[in-house]
Amino acid sequence: MHVATTLKLAFVGCGAISHYHLSGIKDAGARVEVTAAIDPDAENARVIAKETGAAVFGSLEEGLAQGDFDAVDVMVPHDLHEPLAIKALAAGKHVLLEKPMAPTLEACDRILAAAKESSCVFMVGENSQYWPEVVAAQELIEQGAIGEVVTARAAIAYETDEYWLQGDRPWRLERGRTGGGIAIDSGPHWIRPLRMWMGEIDEVIAVLDYPSKRMEGESLARALLRFRSGKVAGFDALEMDSPLGPDDWFHVVGTKGEMVIGGGFDGALTLYDEAHREGMKIENTTGYFNSFGPELEDFASAVLDGTPPVAGPEQSLGELRTALAIYRSAKTRQWEKVWN
Repeated sequence: MHVATTLKLAFVGCGAISHYHLSGIKDAGARVEVTAAIDPDAENARVIAKETGAAVFGSLEEGLAQGDFDAVDVMVPHDLHEPLAIKALAAGKHVLLEKPMAPTLEACDRILAAAKESSCVFMVGENSQYWPEVVAAQELIEQGAIGEVVTARAAIAYETDEYWLQGDRPWRLERGRTGGGIAIDSGPHWIRPLRMWMGEIDEVIAVLDYPSKRMEGESLARALLRFRSGKVAGFDALEMDSPLGPDDWFHVVGTKGEMVIGGGFDGALTLYDEAHREGMKIENTTGYFNSFGPELEDFASAVLDGTPPVAGPEQSLGELRTALAIYRSAKTRQWEKVWN
């Protein structure tokens, strides 16, 4: 019996994020071959095909009928996650689905049910699970480097990047396509690390605002997250149409010291403790963009080797539920439970 050593993968959606996935595959040497580029925008698909030799298709249906691939990497607007993931699973294809799984819990339930009915691997791609600085911080916490975690702060702030706003009507600016704004779109990348370091979130209290005139959804979210342990962390998210100054992305405070992940996609992890009061940069913390390769290799390993992913698809419900609780809290002006 022939055992595949390389995963034949179709990119479903060949926009901005697909290039980070492709770079990750190449940089990490992931056991993945991109054999199909699927996008209704033929030029987007041709760009990926030029780099990979993939066959070009205008729709998932066309790709399923004519393409040669065993799995799909679905990188499309949030409102399309459910129909495309379910269609691929029904066709017997393994599925890596960009976060959030879907904009609503009901849609997530339907996707999870379809995955359970299939014999295929289903994984939700939250690349911050593999973010080198975040992983290193988790390891240091487990080693007791900062003692018991007391509190943390996650803060994302950036000027709107035109790279992500492709087309005449960029979908990221439409509330109906994303399911909200920055809290549900970019927020999960900052919420997942907090959950990795501090456990499950119990409830949130939050405010929203809309300083970016282009975004229909919120472009400012400020929240307190109370964990099941009773500890509290801060979560700030801001997207502006104007320049912003630098800010750290994470602070994690413990009884013996603090860890800081600097702002910017190359922000390194620095440890502050009794022996390193001026700070010690942690080696091999190589930046946010080096998270995509390990994510794709984890997916390939799940398919080719049968090893469970680092985080199952249900794990992504925590970020979605947190974002939805943030939205409820902004309306009620009260603490809102995440898991009820």
